[in-house]
Amino acid sequence: MTGPRPEPPTPATAARRTRLRVLVIQALAFSLVATLLGRLYYLQVVEGGSYQARAASQSVRDIVQQPERGLIVDSQGRPLVANRTAWVVSVDRTTLGQLSPRGQQLVLRRVAAAVGVPERRIQARLVDCGSDGARARLCWNGSPYQPVPVAEDVPQDVALRVLEQPEDYPSVLAEQQSLRAYPGPYGVNLAHVLGYLSPVTADELAAATERDDDTLNGASVVGRAGVEQSYDRWLRGVPGHRSVAVDAQGRVLSDAGVVDARPGDTLVTSLDAKVQAVAERQLARTIRTARQTHDPVTGRNYVADSGAVVVMEADTGRVVAMASQPTYDPAEWVGGISNDQLHRLYAADSGNPLLGRATQGQFAPGSTWKPIMSVAALDHGYTPASRLNCSSGLQVGNRWFKNYESASYGSLGFDQALQLSCDTFFYRVGLHYWQAGGADATDVNAPDPLVDGAKAFGFGEKTGIDLPGEAAGRIADRHWKKRYYRAMKDYYCGIDKDPGDASAYLRLFAHEFCLEGWYYRAGDAVNFSIGQGDTLVTPLQLARAYAALSNGGTLYEPRVGKAIVDPQGHLVRRIAPKVAGHVPATKATMRYVDQALLGTAKVGTMAWRMTGFPLDQVHIRSKTGSAEVHGKQSTSWVASYDENYVVVMMVSQGGTGSGTSGPAVRKIWESLYGVRGDTVDAADAAIPGVVPPRRLPTFTRDGAVLPPRRSR
Repeated sequence: MTGPRPEPPTPATAARRTRLRVLVIQALAFSLVATLLGRLYYLQVVEGGSYQARAASQSVRDIVQQPERGLIVDSQGRPLVANRTAWVVSVDRTTLGQLSPRGQQLVLRRVAAAVGVPERRIQARLVDCGSDGARARLCWNGSPYQPVPVAEDVPQDVALRVLEQPEDYPSVLAEQQSLRAYPGPYGVNLAHVLGYLSPVTADELAAATERDDDTLNGASVVGRAGVEQSYDRWLRGVPGHRSVAVDAQGRVLSDAGVVDARPGDTLVTSLDAKVQAVAERQLARTIRTARQTHDPVTGRNYVADSGAVVVMEADTGRVVAMASQPTYDPAEWVGGISNDQLHRLYAADSGNPLLGRATQGQFAPGSTWKPIMSVAALDHGYTPASRLNCSSGLQVGNRWFKNYESASYGSLGFDQALQLSCDTFFYRVGLHYWQAGGADATDVNAPDPLVDGAKAFGFGEKTGIDLPGEAAGRIADRHWKKRYYRAMKDYYCGIDKDPGDASAYLRLFAHEFCLEGWYYRAGDAVNFSIGQGDTLVTPLQLARAYAALSNGGTLYEPRVGKAIVDPQGHLVRRIAPKVAGHVPATKATMRYVDQALLGTAKVGTMAWRMTGFPLDQVHIRSKTGSAEVHGKQSTSWVASYDENYVVVMMVSQGGTGSGTSGPAVRKIWESLYGVRGDTVDAADAAIPGVVPPRRLPTFTRDGAVLPPRRSR
C-alpha cells in the first residue's frame, strides 16, 4: 500500500526556489570575487614591494670585476712588471644549462675549435672545485653565477667572431681583461726576483673568508714566488662588482649598478735595470764560455750547470741586481701553464730553473771564506804581526792537505795570505784552534772561535730578504756533525752490514761513518778554515757578509722592495733598511782585513783580471775562490766590494774563481761606475748599463773616493 503522492509545486513556488538558488549563486560568486580581489590587493599593494625585490634579484646577477694588479718598477721608475689588455673567452654555465645536452656539446665544441683549447679541458674548467670530477688547477673556484674563463689571451679576430655571432655561440662571452706583462727594459729577465702568479686555492680562499679579507675571490690570482708573493697584498688591489639585468636566456639587458675595482699599489724596487741587464748577460756568457773551457783535473770541459750574481748596496743592504741561471720566462705563467711546461720547470734534466741560485742555492764558499776566518782569528789571539808558513802542504793526521797547485810562498802575514789565497796558512789557523780546544774529536761543546766568527757574520741562518723560499745555508760544526750522524746512522750502518753492490768507496765510508761518523777531527777543522767540507752558503749570504766588511760590521736584512705607492702616486709605505745585527769584531781588525783585500785586485789572485781598471779611483776589494766538491768540478767564486757596493758571482762546476768569474765581475763594476777599461770589447760596448755612467765617484784632493749621497 502506498501513501498519497505529493502535490506538484505551484508555479509561484517554483519561481521562489529559482530566485533563491540564483541569490545563493550570486552570493557565492560575489564572495569569491571579493576574496580574489582582496588577495590581489594584498599581493599587489601590501606585499608588492617584497615580490618586486625577489623578481629583481632573480633577474640581476653580480659579476666580480677583477682589479688591475699593481706595477713593479725599478729604482728609476722603469716598469719591470706591467699589465696589458687581452681578450678572454668565458662560458656562462647558467645559460649553457638551458640548452639541450646536444646543444651544450655543440657549443663547447665550437668554442674549443675557435680558441684552440681541447674540449675536455674546457669541460673540466666548468666543474666547480670540490665537486665530483673536479680536476686540480682546472676546476672553477669562483661564484657559480660568474662566467667561467676558458681561454685567455685569445686573438682579437676570434673574440670578435664570438661577439658578432651570438647565435653560434650562445652562453659564450668575450671580454677584455688585464693580464701580466713583462716589458723587460734592457732585456732583463729577473724571473726569480719578480716571481709569477697562479689561481687562488680553495684553502687560501677559505682563509681569506675567515679573516674577512675582501681582496680575494674565486677568480683571483695570487703571487707564488718572488716579490709578487712577498708584496701580494699590496699588489692585488680590491675587486669590484657589476650588477647586470639579464633576460630568461641570460642575455645582459642593462647595468643595474657598478662598484669599481681598486687597482693594486705599485711596488718600487731597489733594482737597477741597467746593472741587472749587465749581470744577467755576463752570467750567461760566463757559463757559456766555461762549458767550452777544458778542465785540467777531469780532462773534459766544465759542466757549469748553474750560477748566480748578487749586486748590493753595502751600507743599506738594498739589492741592485740579482741574477740566477738556469732561469725561465715568467710570461709562461700568464693565462695558465701547460703540464709540459710545468714538468720542464721542475725537471732536474732542465736544471731546476725554478730554483733561484742566488737565494736558494747552497754551495761550499771556498777561499771567499778566508776573510771571515781572518776576522775571527785576529780577534782571538792572532795579530797583524802574526806570520805562518805558506808551505806546499800540511800533514794533518794521516792525510796530506796540499796548497793550491802545491805552491809555496814561505812565511806570510794575514794580508798576503788573503791576497795569495794560501790554503796551508789557514790550515794552520784551523788546526791551532782545534788543538787549543782540547784536540778531542768527541767533545761536541769544545770552543771554536772560527765557527763563532762565521755565525757572527750571519752564516747558517736566513738573511731575512723579502723574497720567499730563502735557504739558510749550513755551518758544519761539531753540533751539526752529531745531528747528521743521528739522522744517517741507520742508513750507513745498514750498508756496512750488508754492502750489496755498493762501491768500494761507499763501503769504506759507510764503515767509518757507522763507527765514528760524528767525530769532529782535525781534518774537519782545517777544511772549515778554507770553506771546504760540509759548510754551505748562498751567494746572498756571502754578499751580505762582504757588505759588513765594507760598512764596518753592520749586517742588514737585504731588501728588494723600496716603497709602496698607490695608483694616484701617493706614498703608502717606505721600506727602510733593517739592521739584523752587528759583527762583534774590533774596528782595527775590520780595517786590517779591509785593507788586505785591496791588494787582491792589485797584486793578488784577481790582479790579472783588473789590468787597466782605475783601482786608484774605484777602490775594489776582492777575494777569489775555487771550492772543491766531491764528485763534481770546482765552484768558481769572486766576492768583491768597495765603499758603495758588493758584487758576488758564483758558477757551479765552473772552474777557478778569477779564471772563470773574474771578467764578468769586472764588467759589472764597469757598469756600476761607467768605467771603460782596456778589456771592454766592441761586443760588450753595446750592453746597456756600461755606457753612459750610472754613478761616478767624487774625489777629494788627496785622491780618496767619497761615496755618493744616497737616501736610505
